[in-house]
Amino acid sequence: MTQTITPRVRTLVLLLLAACGLLLTTAGPASAHAALTGSDPQQGVVVDKAPDQVSLTFSEKVALSNDSLRVLDPKGKAVQQGKPFEVGGTTYGVKVHSGLPDGTYTVTYQVVSADSHPVAGAYTFSVGAPSTTSVSVSGDTAGGGVVGWLYGFGRYMSYAGFIVLVGGAAFVLGCWQRGAGVKPMQRLVVGGWLTLTSATLLLLLLRGSYTGSGKVGDVFDLDLLGNVLQTKAGAALVSRLLLLAAAALFISVLFGAYDKREDEEKRDLTFGLAVGGTVVAAGLAASWAMAEHASVGIQAGIAMPVDVVHLLAVATWLGGLTALLVALYRSDAPIESDAVRRFSQVAFGSVVALVATGVYQSWRQLGSWSAFTGTRYGQLLLVKIGLVALLVGIAFISRRWTAQLADTLVRQNKRAPQKERVAASASGSGKSKGGGSKRAAQLARQQAAMDTARQKRTRDTDPNRFGLRRSVLAEAGVAVVLLAVTTVLTQTEPGRTEEDAKAAKAASSSSSSSSSASAGSGAVTLDMSFDTGGTDGKGVVTVDFDPARVGGNEMHVYVQRPNGRAFDIPEVKVALTLEAKKIGPLAITPDRIATGHWSASNVQIPMAGDWKVAVTVRTSDIDQTTVSKNAQIG
Repeated sequence: MTQTITPRVRTLVLLLLAACGLLLTTAGPASAHAALTGSDPQQGVVVDKAPDQVSLTFSEKVALSNDSLRVLDPKGKAVQQGKPFEVGGTTYGVKVHSGLPDGTYTVTYQVVSADSHPVAGAYTFSVGAPSTTSVSVSGDTAGGGVVGWLYGFGRYMSYAGFIVLVGGAAFVLGCWQRGAGVKPMQRLVVGGWLTLTSATLLLLLLRGSYTGSGKVGDVFDLDLLGNVLQTKAGAALVSRLLLLAAAALFISVLFGAYDKREDEEKRDLTFGLAVGGTVVAAGLAASWAMAEHASVGIQAGIAMPVDVVHLLAVATWLGGLTALLVALYRSDAPIESDAVRRFSQVAFGSVVALVATGVYQSWRQLGSWSAFTGTRYGQLLLVKIGLVALLVGIAFISRRWTAQLADTLVRQNKRAPQKERVAASASGSGKSKGGGSKRAAQLARQQAAMDTARQKRTRDTDPNRFGLRRSVLAEAGVAVVLLAVTTVLTQTEPGRTEEDAKAAKAASSSSSSSSSASAGSGAVTLDMSFDTGGTDGKGVVTVDFDPARVGGNEMHVYVQRPNGRAFDIPEVKVALTLEAKKIGPLAITPDRIATGHWSASNVQIPMAGDWKVAVTVRTSDIDQTTVSKNAQIG
């Protein structure tokens, strides 16, 4: 029976892996988890005077390299000077050469978001009047090409290895301790360790090229590798390798000294292995939580331990499911119904933890019901929820087969003593017939072999066991696809970030139109995105000067959330500096008019020039930031 089923299993696994590979390849480059929410000059705008610097604002903190921000003239020549720098909050800038001629300029950026994913893009602005440009930015994608595909494959294999390693070991230690001496089970857990270790090394080598040039030739660049080791993602990968060394020791004890102990001697060792294994498994899970989604955004201090619990629940459930599949199909030693029942209870607890942590993660990453259908992250999350529901439904069927299998084994165990008495009687009669002990021993061994083969045939043809095999195999198939969807989900921009970026861009576009309209009447409007770093610290501040001339001016300050609604904050301050003449800063404290609106009258501008307008925004007692822009006044 096993020989006829095994090819089917292999075919199904190959088809599922092919489907997952297709899913990973069609996912394209890794979606940016930090989104561009604003720029100065803005996209597509025509400015009268060339700017001194170009600044970009993102939805979260990003990491810069020497070539992260570039400004190219119409012929494609770089006109930026010096290294990119942090302006304040989540705004970053780069100086440009003075006296740029009229024409269309292209700004390209390639940075790494705080959750370790590369972000790239480009836009244009014009000085004086638009012109033709020879700059092509179609190839400026992050995380794409062969390196991007290999990195995505490495992520998938690292998740798979973690699940098999942790879930397989937990299944042996907590559900089926006899499995420590079963070769297929040993090969499964060791294979999970090897897969996770190999995938981690691959990701470490690919990391520099993945977030940089994207060239295969840069994979073995030692300078890039040294830079990677200094990043948060590199530190997470190195810590994962160190924890895998501890996991190797755990495996050697589990399948070595532990298997050789007697049942009574195993108790203390079981407790020690359980504690040590839990610590190592939690550390491995934390190596993802500390460098990805959970470490960025609101409530990071809560999100990271929740993410660790989520990963451990997934591994215990799906990894234990894989181990059960191996025990049912590949193991010669029959697995007891008690072991299957214990795993069913463990799986139920894992599903409860998975649902609880998943609900929190969904709220944190989406932020609104509309993001379920209006963002790619939400759509993928709906697919994942559907797969989990399907998996739970199949697991319910497996529990039914488990109960029926237990009843069958109880009936078989009741008949076993009678068979043993008959066998003992036959053995005794063989010995009594003068000197036939050797022959009796040989016949006993043959009889034992025949009994074992008969039991195996009976076990394989048992409809309850066969039904359990099929339902567990179906669970494993759905789990493989679920893992692929989860891998793509971790590379997709969270719905909350995507919606905030859309709102910020819409507000920026609206204010840009307002600024263009007011420019004709002599007024100046400045828009600046800010992030004070608190749990609710992101927004856009708009400063209006009317008529923007030497002498008295009316100043209005508007503070909005990323979605365009008025932001009720405790304090706003403004300072004006004319750096060319070393005038200022001139402090201005506007009066609160309404929610999100401040105003100051008769603001005196003593001299015409390129004034730096710095706005300090305080969103709580301890969270504040200062953002700035230059404006030609007078």
